[in-house]
Amino acid sequence: MVVTTTNAVEGRKVVEYKDIVFGEVITGINFFKDIGAGLRNMFGGRSQGYEDELCNARNEALEEMKRRAASLGANAVIGVDIDYEVLGSDNGMLMVTASGTAVTVE
Repeated sequence: MVVTTTNAVEGRKVVEYKDIVFGEVITGINFFKDIGAGLRNMFGGRSQGYEDELCNARNEALEEMKRRAASLGANAVIGVDIDYEVLGSDNGMLMVTASGTAVTVE
């Protein structure tokens, strides 16, 4: 499955536009990662726990988007955009959304 942020796949012709597809992941940040991030915020440095969680959520959202595109018979997703949001009353939830246009290319 070709996935690109551009509106075309270089050297290949789009022969059919299938539909807009999405992959959404909502994940919670656990108590221990919050403690670690709080310490990093106080003393400086990167929060590896949050970075890992963000990376995993992004990868899961992209995989979900590709699965949905494949179920439509697409072999590529073009114009991909990834959005991040913090949710919940205590901002303890992370939402990652990947979206694009499912297409068939030659």
